[in-house]
Order: sequence, then C-alpha cells, then structure tokens
Amino acid sequence: MIIEAIILVIFICSFGGVSLILIRKIPSLNSLPQNGISDIKKHQIVLNVENKIKEVSVFFEKQILLHRFLSWTKVMTLKIETKIDLLLHKIRKKAQQDKANKDKK
Repeated sequence: MIIEAIILVIFICSFGGVSLILIRKIPSLNSLPQNGISDIKKHQIVLNVENKIKEVSVFFEKQILLHRFLSWTKVMTLKIETKIDLLLHKIRKKAQQDKANKDKK
C-alpha cells in the first residue's frame, strides 16, 4: 500500500513537471514553421550525402540484399541436392552391380 502511494506521488510529480515544461515552451513551439521547412539553405555536400543515404535506405527498405542472399542460398541448395542425387544414383547402381555379381557366383 505504501509502495503504491509512493509510485503514485512520483507519477503525479513527473506528470506535473512535463506539463510545466510544455506550458513554458508552447510559445516558442508556435513560432516554429508549421511545415518543418526552415530558412537555412543546405550546402551541396550535405545534399549529396543525404541523397546517398536515401539511396542506401531504399536498398534496405525494399530488402534487396535479403532477396539476393535468399536467392543465392536457394540456388546453392539446389546445386548441392543435384550432386547428392547423382552420388546416390551411382551408389545404388554400384550396389545393384555388386548384387548381380554376387548372384552370378
């Protein structure tokens, strides 16, 4: 019971502190531009870096890297399965030949 009261007091104090900070900052927040664009002009180097980052982020957003990796894994798995299948056919063929030779003796 006492612990719950302490937690409630801490919550009320925290909520009051956040409310006080917001009330004091509302006038400065209202003076900011509404659409998020400021009057600061970006340098060409910054614009180039931002474009490169956007290109890389699109690469990861569309999961191109994951798609390529999974496709490569699928191809390698199929190649391995084909080789295993050929080895099994050779072993079975050899076993049949050995059985046929045993039966002839």
